[in-house]
Amino acid sequence: MKLDRRNIVLLIALTLAWGVNWPVMKIGVAAFPPLGFRLLCMAGGLIALGLALRARGISLAVPRDTWGPIFRLALPNMVIWHLLAIGAVKMLSSGRAAILGYTMPIWAVVWGLVLFRERISASAWVGIGCALAGTLLLMSSEFGALTGSPTGTVMMLAAAAGWGYGTQLMKRTQLAVQLGPLTFWMLAAALPFLLAGTLLFEDGWRMPNAVEWAAIAYNAVVVFAFCHLVWFQLARSLPPVVSSLSIMFIPVVGVFSGMWLLGETPHWQDYAAIVLMLAALSSVLLVPLLKRRG
Repeated sequence: MKLDRRNIVLLIALTLAWGVNWPVMKIGVAAFPPLGFRLLCMAGGLIALGLALRARGISLAVPRDTWGPIFRLALPNMVIWHLLAIGAVKMLSSGRAAILGYTMPIWAVVWGLVLFRERISASAWVGIGCALAGTLLLMSSEFGALTGSPTGTVMMLAAAAGWGYGTQLMKRTQLAVQLGPLTFWMLAAALPFLLAGTLLFEDGWRMPNAVEWAAIAYNAVVVFAFCHLVWFQLARSLPPVVSSLSIMFIPVVGVFSGMWLLGETPHWQDYAAIVLMLAALSSVLLVPLLKRRG
């Protein structure tokens, strides 16, 4: 499918919606238990996604022999990512969390090298080096600041590493299940882990206030339902270079929307890390694709 006006609008909406969600999550967990917040977001998102799929005539039924692979895919893609990322958002600025979270494609390359013996191109090695430099830059800033959170940095990197590993598993798992129902049941598999986490490790539960409910609703409807469905459509119908550009700009939107919504003041390390991460993502996502097209 060509990049027509409708797909351009959807691509811009997707990038903005996912990028703005980083400060939205920060607002949601400012005074609310982060795992509890994510639990409510995911439960609402599961309902919204299920209704959206049914409205499009997509059945949620899956073959019985796919439940095991679905659960294995859910562990890195949903459980590890969502549990660690939302905890890290509580500790970090929203922009910094977005920068670290979208190191995921770099981790996917690393896992491919370490676990699956994939050949790594020279451009990918450059990307890994840029990502490592950007990460060390952010970590040095966290260790040097009185309010810094190296724990949050490590948690977000671990979340991104889990997501990257899950991406490798997705590539290597053949299932006779559409992406919509697959995402629905992976989200459903993550819910018990979030529930157990908030019951075991969090207290101070209460009803969310109006602002927190708004953040929960945004995540449920916009992120889990709209963004997931739009991403599947674009990823399947557009050239990989185009969809990759969306991933690259999400952390940039996260940084500047955090400045706008939360009054966050990025340091020079954040701007330098953005440049390094964009260079890393370009080398991993765009350079190989452009070479193949050439």
